[in-house]
Amino acid sequence: MRIIDLSSPVDSSWEEPDQVVHEVLTPRQGAEHMSEEMRRHFGVEFAPDELPQGEFLSLDRISLTTHTGTHVDAPSHYGSRVAYGSGIPRHIDEMPLEWFLRPGVVLDVSDIPLGTIGAARLEKEFARIGGPPEADDIVLLRTGADRHAGTHRYFTDFAGLDGPAVDLLLDLGVRVIGTDAFSLDAPFGHIIERYRATGDRSVLWPAHMAGRRREYCQIERLANLDALPGPRGFQVACFPVRITGAGAGWTRAVALVED
Repeated sequence: MRIIDLSSPVDSSWEEPDQVVHEVLTPRQGAEHMSEEMRRHFGVEFAPDELPQGEFLSLDRISLTTHTGTHVDAPSHYGSRVAYGSGIPRHIDEMPLEWFLRPGVVLDVSDIPLGTIGAARLEKEFARIGGPPEADDIVLLRTGADRHAGTHRYFTDFAGLDGPAVDLLLDLGVRVIGTDAFSLDAPFGHIIERYRATGDRSVLWPAHMAGRRREYCQIERLANLDALPGPRGFQVACFPVRITGAGAGWTRAVALVED
């Protein structure tokens, strides 16, 4: 089995709307930290210099949002109330794991560099690859936006789905939709410009707002979709980190390909 990494890194040197803060304690600093923590919490005295080479273990402290790097959005990310089930959306720790290990289908929509991808464009891609996704397939949108990862353009130059396109996939039984772009919706500036021109609230983050009507998850900030062997013939594993009560969880998304 071949494993293809579909994840973008968490990198504190990259430009981010919410900047990542990454602090590293060296093995020597880790020894000093351990010594202090053992004394404070357990009443145990242990000098760092008693350790081999005076070092213990390194330690990383990271401050970031759950939407940094490749992550899975939970239904609770889309709003506090939904129009299905109990009316209360599920958090990321409540989602069934079965959703996140499924056959994958990649849709190449990289011919739309900026703006909105509609249902007609998806249907054209279905015809090109020999048919639509099946129920429970994980659909991955290859927009090509990941080539800008780490730069300002990553947040401004990409394309996202409109509401009818999301509904088309959900009508097929798809429950997880991924993209290599910053968002499954179009860029913020594009959305606001359309809203100011039309006054139509349905253009305001329609892919995310669809999650208030129907339960599904998004994977955002994927990468390397051009390395997949074809539109089908692989499984996607994208289990989200189990963060209690969170609207998203990071994932190390990969494709599993049988050779």
